[in-house]
Amino acid sequence: MAGNSFGTLFRVSTFGESHGPALGCVVDGCPAGIPLSVDDIRRDLRRRRPGHSPGSTTRQEGDEPEILSGVYEGKTLGTPIAILIRNRDQHSGDYEGLKDLYRPGHADWTWELKYGLRDPRGGGRSSGRETAGRVAAGAIARTFLARDGIVIQAWTASIGGIHAPVPGEEGFSLTEAEQNSLRVPGKKAAERIEALLGDLQKAEDSAGGLVSCRISGLPPGLGEPVFDKLSAILGRAILSIGACKGIQFGAGFAAAGSTGSAHNDTPVRGTGRPRAATGEAGPLLPGEAAVSPGPPDLSFKTNNAGGTLGGISTGMDVEFQAAFKPVASISRIQRTVDRYGAEQELSVPGRHDVCIVPRVVPVVEAMAALVLADLALRHRAAKV
Repeated sequence: MAGNSFGTLFRVSTFGESHGPALGCVVDGCPAGIPLSVDDIRRDLRRRRPGHSPGSTTRQEGDEPEILSGVYEGKTLGTPIAILIRNRDQHSGDYEGLKDLYRPGHADWTWELKYGLRDPRGGGRSSGRETAGRVAAGAIARTFLARDGIVIQAWTASIGGIHAPVPGEEGFSLTEAEQNSLRVPGKKAAERIEALLGDLQKAEDSAGGLVSCRISGLPPGLGEPVFDKLSAILGRAILSIGACKGIQFGAGFAAAGSTGSAHNDTPVRGTGRPRAATGEAGPLLPGEAAVSPGPPDLSFKTNNAGGTLGGISTGMDVEFQAAFKPVASISRIQRTVDRYGAEQELSVPGRHDVCIVPRVVPVVEAMAALVLADLALRHRAAKV
């Protein structure tokens, strides 16, 4: 089975199934000498853990990471870092009656069609639990990026059509987003969403939603055109999350109805940062001309491009939003077909989220961190 690894220089492979004995990741390419502890990984895993938000599955997993290799005396060795996360609260018997049924909205049929067999327990490898390995790997990448002041923060933008405040609006607070279990950056919106999830749980249904992400402190110059644009690699990373159905950067799809004069981000001088290419101090003095060999450092009046131009970071915040479908596992009676072609009815048993959006927030952050760590290492080889 291919497709279990991601990255070029900073490369991660994940392993394990939802109801197997354990899952985890192996990170190869992390530079030596990076301070790293179990606490760095545990912090992000706890934000992804089940059972901590309204409408979340009641499955109780400690998600305690074990560092098996690659770290000595609190620092990375430059060798592969293996992280193990044991499964301790599986109820595999809940899925016994689903062996011959194809659950609506799940990968049961496509998986069996491709491989000839599948693990029906919780979805096996295609379960959302696979993302625990991604979050562990992302925590390592985040530690590496923090040395350069790069900060990645995602939040719940909407659930079930109820929207949280957006940046710049009254009530928007990223501090609040980390203080409520729904990761909504606004108290009133969080209360409305919590009530909605309660109603959906009673109705044996589920909801989808949007996750917004902002990456700040990113230097200009990251991204490898043509095929490995920053936005393209981020898009691939976020879309690889099981329930993700779409992603947009900056103004996103609204750009399709805009004009060039309205959408273009106007460059301005005077950021106070060193010039990107030459290392000379900026900004330019009044009347001073830009001199070769490098351009002056710039900023932009707006950020409709979402922090990238030509697939390369501009130094502005990278901003994107991802859409996640409703949870497919619901208790409500649904129609389906079994492996013998007969029509059947089913109700999916077990413990499931009403909405995965709050728990997917750290997964989005983790995938963004993996992309940036890899591109940061690749950027070092871009020029002399």
